[in-house]
Amino acid sequence: MPLIDMPLEKLLEYQGRNPKPSDHEKFWNDSLIEMNQVDVCPSLVPKEMNVDFAECFELRFKGTRGGEVYAKYIRPKGAKNVPCMLQFHGYSMHSGDWMHKLNWVARGFAVAAMDCRGQGGESRDGGNYEGMTLRGHIVRGLDGPPEEMYFRNVYLDTALLAKVVSSFDEVDGSRLGAMGGSQGGALTLACAALAPIKKAAPVYPFLCDYQRVWEMDLAKDAYDELKYYFRMRDPRHEREAEIFQKLGYIDLQHLAHRIKGEIKLFGGLMDTITPPSTYFAAYNKMTCKKSHVIYPDYGHEGLPGADDLIWDYFSDL
Repeated sequence: MPLIDMPLEKLLEYQGRNPKPSDHEKFWNDSLIEMNQVDVCPSLVPKEMNVDFAECFELRFKGTRGGEVYAKYIRPKGAKNVPCMLQFHGYSMHSGDWMHKLNWVARGFAVAAMDCRGQGGESRDGGNYEGMTLRGHIVRGLDGPPEEMYFRNVYLDTALLAKVVSSFDEVDGSRLGAMGGSQGGALTLACAALAPIKKAAPVYPFLCDYQRVWEMDLAKDAYDELKYYFRMRDPRHEREAEIFQKLGYIDLQHLAHRIKGEIKLFGGLMDTITPPSTYFAAYNKMTCKKSHVIYPDYGHEGLPGADDLIWDYFSDL
């Protein structure tokens, strides 16, 4: 069959290309300390929905660096000691329609679906960035200190979401799940690395192994801003090593070893948007319980049967 990347046997050995900053562990330990000092001030405002088995709320809380995070929160009526599913959306999008979460609520789960700050939903970004902000979020903050990088703070938002919902009386904080595709898959991994997630199902996750994307000449579509950044800020690539080193702070392959819960990864071998080798660089660094479901002929698209497998996977959350 045709390949756009490595065959599966090589993917399962691949260890990534993007360098890891020498202070990466300290950086994320310090970031979590900062996160835990945020006075999140959560608020729940009821949302009127024509459904008799669920209660719907607009959840808002404070994030790091002045961010204000919005999520749709739904719980079963009369909920007590229930698991909670955290849901994350694709790049530039938002948390979606309320009705698309109700299947999980009917099953007895609470659901919290987060809008990423500064993208298509209602979360607000409070960051002040040096350098370019015209193109995309990967490069946002790249010209300033790493603490100001956009995705550093979005990753922390996912962990704060887990912390906030765990504080709710009706939620069993030891039974948190996470799921999402593409950027949502990336944030599923970030959340699992930074918060006590019991089980997670990332689908072709974004934001892994940036240098591999560049070397495959796939800095387009979701990764187009990498090419734009070099063209505008470093046209002769004099700082290429420095730039990829800095991107290493928000490269999920370098956070993967922090994951303690179980992972079930989904992807297609024909994916040119998030190439399989990039997220296998993260998968291969996981030391937790893990498994993968691979579709040889599929790319960055709907994967037949994946939703049913994910539904079954969370049956014991």
